[in-house]
Formats: sequence, C-alpha cells, structure tokens
Amino acid sequence: MTPEQYVQQKAAASGSSFYYAFLFLPKPRRAAITAFYAFCREVDDVVDEVNDPSVARTKLAWWQAEVDKSFAGSPTHPVMKAMMPLAADYSIEASHLQAVIEGCQMDLEQTRYLDFPGLQRYCHLVAGIVGEVAAQIFGQTQTQTIAYAHKLGLAFQLTNIIRDVGEDSLRGRIYLPVSELQQFDVKAHEILKRTYSDRFTALMQFQAQRAHALYDEALALLPEADRRTQKPGLMMASIYRTLLREIERDNFQVLHQRVSLTPLRKLWLAWRVQALGKM
Repeated sequence: MTPEQYVQQKAAASGSSFYYAFLFLPKPRRAAITAFYAFCREVDDVVDEVNDPSVARTKLAWWQAEVDKSFAGSPTHPVMKAMMPLAADYSIEASHLQAVIEGCQMDLEQTRYLDFPGLQRYCHLVAGIVGEVAAQIFGQTQTQTIAYAHKLGLAFQLTNIIRDVGEDSLRGRIYLPVSELQQFDVKAHEILKRTYSDRFTALMQFQAQRAHALYDEALALLPEADRRTQKPGLMMASIYRTLLREIERDNFQVLHQRVSLTPLRKLWLAWRVQALGKM
C-alpha cells in the first residue's frame, strides 16, 4: 500500500463529514487535505483507542518526534510520507501539527473544563488550528478567512461535543463546562449514568444555541472573495449544522446513542452547496 492509498483509506474509513467535502476538490488539494485529515485521525485515535494513558502519552510523544523528523526531511510514517511533498505548497507547518498533538495530550490530562474559556483553549488546538490549515489548503487568499476558519472549527467542535456526550462519558470525559452544569443544576454523575432530565435538556439547548450563533458568526466573517474556494468548509458547515438540528429534533437524546446522518444524506448536502450554493 502506498502512503497515498493509506491516507485515502484512513479518511474514507472514518465516515467523517469532512470526507464528503474533500470529494469535490481538485486532485492536488484533495491529496493535501486527505493527508492532513489522516494525520488528525491518527493522533486522535491514540487518545480514543489506547486504554493505558502512559502508552497513549508514549505514542503521542512518538508523533511529536515524527513531525520534527518529517519536516527535517526524514518521514517514516505513511501519513507523513503522503503529507510532506505537499506541505510547502499549502503552508502546512510543523507548528500546526504539534498544536493538534498538544490538544490530544490535553485529553489525557484533563477530563473536565471549569468554564467555557477553558474549553475554548482545547477547541482552538483540536479544531481551530485544523480549520486554519484546511482553509489554506482549500485556497484561502484573504487574511480574514483565518478568523472565519477558527470560528467555524469551534462550531464544529461544539457540535461534536453535543453529539458525543454519552460516548465521551464512557471514557470518563465531560466536555460540558462545570460552571454550566452548575448553572442548569446537572450533576456529573447524571451524565455518567446516562440519566435524562428537563435540566439536562435545558443545558443542551444552551449548548446548541451557542453553536448556532458561532455558525452564524463564522459565515458572516467569510470574505466574498474567498467564498468560492472555501466551498468545502461550507459543505461541512451544512452537514454539521444539519446534524445539530437533527439532535435538537430528537430532543437531545445523546446519552445513550450517537446521532448521525447517512452517507447519502451527507453527499447530498455537500453536492447541494457545490452545485447550488445552498446550505
């Protein structure tokens, strides 16, 4: 298997909404975003799939070293072999990849966030930086597009957090800020035991309203000059926001299941943005 085949398989196997947006990109840009996305999946899988935290730390340290070696000209992992020939063309820097690893390391050290500003720091590393790199690969020309990409990345991550409340609780993680749990009188043990209540629903409505506001703010920041090149990000926004609305329609039944859209529906939403410009 070539490095290019490896990253393609990694991206496709994830079933992520991102994958459907990549399909409409020109081949060189598609190759770059696929390699970058495969890197993000590799380091994220370390945290989610390795049960022993010390082993996970060792693996992430290996990735930190691999990034440095790769940018020094000696990649060994298929993901880095696929990415490095494209990194300079699309302004992918070692600091971007190290920031994503740092965000994954936070998952090993921290299972709660006291308030939203604390959570934002985590989201900046695992989603904002990812959004910035993606915007560059898509063809960003305007400086303001970086602010759009960071805000959209935050909206995506908050949508993920809402969707994955139950799944994350199985790993002992609660990303909903402690101050907001207190505000709505929701106890951590209720989430860990998958207990629904009107208080939980109100808490989740609050989270969804914040995410919707961030989608609106992000779209307002996107310069008209970059709207065409940033269509893949707009496709993802359409898919993620549709998912968020599905969760709302389902009255936030996220503790015992992972709400998702079918591959066909994701493809339809992506095509709709590509062909009709509609979200």
